[in-house]
Amino acid sequence: MFGLPGKAAVTLTPTAAAQIAKLMAQKDAAGLRIGVKKGGCAGMEYTMDYVAEAGAYDEVVVQDGAKVLIAPMAQMFLIGTEIDYEIDILSAGFKFKNPNVVESCGCGESIKFDETIAAKAASAAPNLR
Repeated sequence: MFGLPGKAAVTLTPTAAAQIAKLMAQKDAAGLRIGVKKGGCAGMEYTMDYVAEAGAYDEVVVQDGAKVLIAPMAQMFLIGTEIDYEIDILSAGFKFKNPNVVESCGCGESIKFDETIAAKAASAAPNLR
């Protein structure tokens, strides 16, 4: 919807693609929907949910056996994002390397986006309902 022609809205590292494909198989899901919501100390948080099918306005990214669906309200916020899956001694999880983020909280769980992107998303919202 908001993507660039011929270019995926988000990219997945091989580790992230393998983990998403594994989760899809375990949960018998058609894909993993990524979105954003208000919350956290920086103002916004990423969301991830298993889905049985793509929504009418979802941006669909298929890479290396993994299917990521980007919720309509998140598309402008996620353009250009690389999603990785990192494992270290204390934790494992998805990491978003997002060029649209201008600030994040100390724990890394919430983010703040450029105000111009937020304004564009808000003005597009009535068209997505």
